[in-house]
Amino acid sequence: MTGILHYTTTTKGIGGEIKRRITDFAVREITPGGKVLENKIFGDWWPPKQEPLEIPPQPEGKEQLILTMEKFNLDTHEALHRLSRMLRTSAKRIGYAGLKDRRAITSQRISIWNPEVERLKERGSLYVALREPEWSDERIEIGSLSGNEFETTIRNIQMPKDDLERTAQECFEQMQGGVANYFGEQRFGGNREITHRVGKEFIKGNFEGAVLLYLSGESEAEEEEIALARKSLRETGDFAKALKEFPVKFRYERAILNHLVKFPRDFVGAFQALPKHLRYLFTHAYQSYLFNLVINERVEQGIGVQKTNGDILENGVPTGPLFGFDSVIAEGRAGEIEKKVLEKEGTKLEEFRVKGFQELSCSGARKKIALVPQDLKLISIAPDEFNEGKLKMKISFRLGKGNYATTILREIMKAETHKA
Repeated sequence: MTGILHYTTTTKGIGGEIKRRITDFAVREITPGGKVLENKIFGDWWPPKQEPLEIPPQPEGKEQLILTMEKFNLDTHEALHRLSRMLRTSAKRIGYAGLKDRRAITSQRISIWNPEVERLKERGSLYVALREPEWSDERIEIGSLSGNEFETTIRNIQMPKDDLERTAQECFEQMQGGVANYFGEQRFGGNREITHRVGKEFIKGNFEGAVLLYLSGESEAEEEEIALARKSLRETGDFAKALKEFPVKFRYERAILNHLVKFPRDFVGAFQALPKHLRYLFTHAYQSYLFNLVINERVEQGIGVQKTNGDILENGVPTGPLFGFDSVIAEGRAGEIEKKVLEKEGTKLEEFRVKGFQELSCSGARKKIALVPQDLKLISIAPDEFNEGKLKMKISFRLGKGNYATTILREIMKAETHKA
């Protein structure tokens, strides 16, 4: 459904599962200067190793407090929401460089504009920790990172140890030639894998269809209560009834429904009830889906991630389009593939200028088609304490910003990697 179809490596998949435990997946941000942040607070130990937060005096002219935020089993936005609520300040005052996985232990740098220092020292969340404070005159913005380091444990592996080690090392070697740089499943809305489908409806100008799909699109992986509420809304179109049936924890859907109860035909206004950072995700997810389709077409035509006639290169590496109203299409064979994907989708570049909802418009960009993991290491192979008779394998690697760890893991596992 998300356009992720092919493998670049030819090794046998080791199978297994990831994120069996929260501590099985660690993400450490790499700063623009090349420093790799550490995980110090959360781990296999419990309780967390919280330490007093000693904030230095604020120098004149420096209004941004830079901190390392370490979080446990929370997505970045939820962690920042908890932090802003604790500080009794707007989340807009908090800057961050990129989103990190939810089911993981992650470390990243954030900035807070003129926080109330004493309140910040209280740090009222068990699953969000702050450390390494320093004052700056610059806010941390989206993209102000070099990349991320990942350390993950793959469990429930059935291979004999010698075969596992040999297969993993062979796969590691093949990946140094580059693998298909797919956007990972998390780009498409978790279990429902619906974000890009909603985005397409916005691109096509079908605002009603987009909002209703977001509210009522089902997934077999969802809990029964919310699945039934979505089904009921789809069948009845009754927003007031849906507002009573949608569980309280689905606050984004409920915010939209609240608006629709008052203004039943104002679908743009209803969608604007979502936080701004979420509204952008949908059309960007559709761009990502099309990018994955371009990779598929290249693989199916026997090109894959290698150069072909007409490619637009970045540092010698072929790029694919993140389609937008200002996109430059490649020439030659590469361009034919890009045009074919658009034609099969029935989408035109000018539609990415979303009339009537301009903030969802996409101007377009390009992204490398090949991904090469850096510092790819096999750390250990050992018996899996949660699966008798099976093995676990711990590995680590680094990726540049905007790339997905699951892209590397699926090449090794040749299996489903998604877990919410």
